[in-house]
Amino acid sequence: MEKKLRELEQKTGYRFRDFDLLCRAMRHSSYTNEKHMKKNECNERLEFLGDAVLELVSSEFLFFGNEDMPEGELTRTRASMVCEPSLAFCARELELGSYLLLGKGEEHTGGRNRDSITSDALEALIGAIYLDGGFASAKEFIYRFVLNDLEHKKLFFDSKTILQEIVQGNLNEKISYKLLKEEGPDHNKSFFTAVYIGDEIYGQGRGRTKKGAEQEAAYQAILELHERKLK
Repeated sequence: MEKKLRELEQKTGYRFRDFDLLCRAMRHSSYTNEKHMKKNECNERLEFLGDAVLELVSSEFLFFGNEDMPEGELTRTRASMVCEPSLAFCARELELGSYLLLGKGEEHTGGRNRDSITSDALEALIGAIYLDGGFASAKEFIYRFVLNDLEHKKLFFDSKTILQEIVQGNLNEKISYKLLKEEGPDHNKSFFTAVYIGDEIYGQGRGRTKKGAEQEAAYQAILELHERKLK
């Protein structure tokens, strides 16, 4: 397992002095319970710390980057940036799920791809980097993997709203979503959805929830509309 976690370490761009902190960040409670390890050897305490560091860094980022933004909007924007789906989206960039130490039960029920688990692991990783290298190292990691490409992330998470606005402003057509199929057992299901503008399919999406599949379909439709406009 060390070899695999060294691979993750390389992806993060941060070299741990205390490698055990990285191991602990990837150790889910289902694993420590199964191995009869002490409760504090899972990643939950690191997640708690990483959450606080992430909140401070993202607050500072918004405060200095948006001088005219009022407090209420700053709070809402920060919440959308560091919410569970957003952090899980960032975790996928690192393929964090593939490095997790999970119990067999959690493994078999699709824990590696569960947003709640991967987002928590990302926060634990931030906590581990903070403990090992201090605030500057944690901030650098957050800027690289969480606060990067925010416009793209906003486009993805607000894709249904953005698509609605584009169509209302440029096309006299109705948007509708159709569930194409479902795959997998109830505990690890995938949904496949198409989005129609009028009678034509503009995008298709896959997700672990119907809403997630619709968001992906809307995102693909926005890209398709942009592509057609360029031609």
